[in-house]
Amino acid sequence: MADTTIPARQPAVDGTVTAIIIAVSLCHFINDVMQSLLAAIYPLLKDGYNLDFWQIGILTLAFQGTASLLQPVIGLYTDKRPLPYSLPIGMLSSLVGLIVLAFAHSYAVLVIGSMLIGLGSAIFHPESSRVARLASGGRFGLAQSVFQLGGNFGQAIGPLLAAFVVVPFGQQSISWFTIGSMVGIVVLWRVSRWYAGHLRDRMGRKMPAPMFPALPRRTIVTALVVLTILTFSKNIYMASLSSYYTFYAMDRFGVSVQGSQLMLFGFLGASAAGLVLGGLFGDRFGAKTVIWFSILGVLPFTLALPYANLFWINVLAILIGLILSSAFSAIVVFAQELVPGRVGLIAGIFFGLAFGFGGIGAAALGVLADSRGIEYVFWICSFLPLLGLLTIFLPDMNRGHRR
Repeated sequence: MADTTIPARQPAVDGTVTAIIIAVSLCHFINDVMQSLLAAIYPLLKDGYNLDFWQIGILTLAFQGTASLLQPVIGLYTDKRPLPYSLPIGMLSSLVGLIVLAFAHSYAVLVIGSMLIGLGSAIFHPESSRVARLASGGRFGLAQSVFQLGGNFGQAIGPLLAAFVVVPFGQQSISWFTIGSMVGIVVLWRVSRWYAGHLRDRMGRKMPAPMFPALPRRTIVTALVVLTILTFSKNIYMASLSSYYTFYAMDRFGVSVQGSQLMLFGFLGASAAGLVLGGLFGDRFGAKTVIWFSILGVLPFTLALPYANLFWINVLAILIGLILSSAFSAIVVFAQELVPGRVGLIAGIFFGLAFGFGGIGAAALGVLADSRGIEYVFWICSFLPLLGLLTIFLPDMNRGHRR
């Protein structure tokens, strides 16, 4: 039987460049604040533009679809021809998207604003994920967790900002958040200079040999397909909550708009905490163990959520966010180790393509919510974690090489 143990990778740079990792994490925070603002203001947009649930789903699809389709393409291109200074350009696209959303006077313009934010995300994620890995000094799991933590924290803060800024001051107040985008552009310009300098230093160096000669191609392809499906199941469930949790709370329990956004903040905040815990436990117990626990371990809570009262809805949503998000950094690092030299492509697939499947799912769930109701949507989504059984097809990681 072929050995499917995954050996250790060599670090891309000597020593962890903490300042760079923190910088890209900060910009990931800014990027995802802008993303989460869109979902958080859905109730405001629904009332202001008389939207149906399927139109809410199309907004999510416009954003996530743009990001998902472009990210793998950009990642594949930059694996061969890195573009360090594309990072601030991506942030600029998101800034323009915010302005369009703030001053939109029709549904079509809202869709365009959503797509511009998606474009910014598509440009940002592959190269910034590569920068985090290059700056990790070999501590890939830690770097990926810190990088992703910024994004999750941004997703959690977005609903709070919407509740206490956008709801009281109106749609045009979205433009105030362009200040954060400007900060991100400045920071990413400095990161791009470091990245460009690092690329110059690497010129002429001999590239390392592939680290997985013992793994059959079929095993690698199967593992990547499984990881993509697991990410899909996670993202579509997260999309169902991020897009419709506020409506579920308002429709079933009569919660106010601000109250529902606070509930969404609790779920997204727990997701951010789960990411950190997942990175720590992944380094200690192995990525495959964390993936097992994360995807299947959340199943009892998702199954119970459609039948819970208001108190337990909050408790269960927090537990679901905590557990379900814990596997993502392990999934990304696992995939990057399987396909060395394709960091951008892998980042594009798992930050983008699988994320976009969540957007398609959100649009489909919107149609389902219009025809069968929000409660039915949450019931049908509760079975998604059963896909975690596919983890059995993943190769084992070698604990002897884990840092």
